[in-house]
Amino acid sequence: MTNAPFEILLVATPGMEAVLHAEALRLGFAGPVVVTGGVTIQGGWPDVWRANLELRTATRVLARVGSFLAFHLAQLDKRARKFPWEQVLRPDVPVKVEATSTKSKIYHGGAAAERIERAITEELGAPISDQAEVAIKVRIDDNTVTISVDTSGESLHKRGHKAAVGKAPMRETLAAGFLAQCGYTGTEPVLDPMCGSGTFVIEAAEIACGLLPGRSRSFAFEQMTTFDPVQWEAMRTAQTRRPTEARFFGSDRDAGAVRMSRDNAARSGVADLCTFDCLPIGSLTRPEGPPGLVMVNPPYGARIGNKKLLFGLYAALGQSLKAQFAGWRVGLVTSEPGLAKATGLPFGPIGPGVPHGGIKIHLFQTGPLRL
Repeated sequence: MTNAPFEILLVATPGMEAVLHAEALRLGFAGPVVVTGGVTIQGGWPDVWRANLELRTATRVLARVGSFLAFHLAQLDKRARKFPWEQVLRPDVPVKVEATSTKSKIYHGGAAAERIERAITEELGAPISDQAEVAIKVRIDDNTVTISVDTSGESLHKRGHKAAVGKAPMRETLAAGFLAQCGYTGTEPVLDPMCGSGTFVIEAAEIACGLLPGRSRSFAFEQMTTFDPVQWEAMRTAQTRRPTEARFFGSDRDAGAVRMSRDNAARSGVADLCTFDCLPIGSLTRPEGPPGLVMVNPPYGARIGNKKLLFGLYAALGQSLKAQFAGWRVGLVTSEPGLAKATGLPFGPIGPGVPHGGIKIHLFQTGPLRL
């Protein structure tokens, strides 16, 4: 390993690769390319830190730190012992190793992981632990062993400032992706009439005032030898909140959800931009000000409750939006095309399937509504 740029894999939720690619391009990362499982960029360790700090739609950031050929376990053992682990890992920080193998003479991922673990403990001295935040990911493909380190630790949807979540929460990374697919850039109001724990509303408000998604949490890369705390602190504190005229609105018929949303918005630092009300869909009113985006993730049969009872709810949602929200666009996330159709809203082509809670969900969206 040298100071030369290396490959960095930005892991995407399946179906969100194009959104992540566009975000990496917009934020100025070098050479983003869509690959299976995400987007690769080229860069150094400061780019790894910035990717974790700034990307809203990546789920984790893997640094590709080296590769070598190995045709059998003895060869893997020998080459793993010669690998410069000390350039990345600290001897006092626990590590875990995960290995997969395809189309290779070494076909057993578990056996490969054991050899790598032994090399790390005996050559570097670092302890192995299943609970370790620093994870080495080993991929053996066509007898080439690629070694990556997971620099994120916990998944990047865990922004670090949401304590309360509802029954079937939308992950922040997914919410940011769906907002982006709806063309949201932070300049217009966003309203969620079934806000749950407030994810869409809070994510939109953070985007509008330029708050970095990773500002409130720690990362696995802080426990690696490549970490520079002074440079990191300067990066983390460089961007300040920018003023915005946009306002953000959430409502839910569940008073507990509304309380959760208010608490989460306060912890996120955007409570002054957000209004949350306890309202059923039938009492929904258009907020004052310019039109914007209605972004909603209603209940669907596989997620919450009985699907047959939900057709009326979706129809009521469509009626409220058609009656009052002229000029507003609608983004609706559901697993059920039939429920989306029950709104009577003029949806365009369905978005790609995205895994969420063991099922595939899709984004349905409209242009500006007409009365």
